[in-house]
Amino acid sequence: MHRILGGLAAVLLALGLWMGLGWAPRDAVQGNVQRIMYVHVPSILTGYAAIGLVLVASIAYLWTRRPAWDRAAAAGGELTVCFVGLTLATGSIWGKPTWGTWWTWDARLTSTALLFVIYLGYLLLRSVVEDPERAATYAAVLGIVGALDVPIIHFSVEWWRTLHQPATVLKPQAPSMDPAMLRALLVNIVAFLATFVEAILTLIFVPSIRASFFIESLPEIKGVP
Repeated sequence: MHRILGGLAAVLLALGLWMGLGWAPRDAVQGNVQRIMYVHVPSILTGYAAIGLVLVASIAYLWTRRPAWDRAAAAGGELTVCFVGLTLATGSIWGKPTWGTWWTWDARLTSTALLFVIYLGYLLLRSVVEDPERAATYAAVLGIVGALDVPIIHFSVEWWRTLHQPATVLKPQAPSMDPAMLRALLVNIVAFLATFVEAILTLIFVPSIRASFFIESLPEIKGVP
C-alpha cells in the first residue's frame, strides 16, 4: 500500500511540475516567476491539512489518552513545519521580483511566520519535556492553540491592507484564473496531498511496525525458544 501510494504521489508530482513549469501558459503580468505558485499554493494548503491533523489528533488524545493519537499529532506537527517552511521559502522567492524585497512585515507573511514558529516550538516542546505523557499533553494544547492562527492567515488579506494578493481559489466566487493554470494548480495540490498522506502513514505506522518486529524478535535474540 505504501509503495503504491508513494509511486502515485511521485507520478502526480512529476506531472504537476511539468504542467506548472511547461504546459500552463505564462502569466501576462508577472511572467514566468508566477510559476512558483504551483509549489507555493499546494505547500500552504498541505500545511493546513497537517495542522488539521494535529488539531483533531490532539483533541482526541486529550479526550482518550491513547498514544496512537499522540503519534498522529506528532507526525502532523513535523509535516506542518516542513510544508509551512516551504511556503515561506517559495513566498520569499516569489516576493523578491514581484515586491522588490525578500521579506516584508505584511499581515499574511507575518501570521504565516508566526504559525511556523509555533509549530517549531511544538516540536521543541516534545523534545525537552522528559516525561512522555506530560510532553504529549503540553504539545496537544499548543497544537490546538496554534491551529487558531490558520483562519487569521486566510482572512488577513481581507481584514487588513496587505501586499499579498487576495484568494484566487479558496473563495465564495469561482476561481479567477486561466482554466489551464487552474488545472495545473489542482494537479499539484492533489500531488502534494498524496505526498502528505504517504508521509503521514510512514511516520505513524513504520516505527510501530519496526517496534513490533523488535518485540517479537526479543525471545530469539535472547535465545529463548
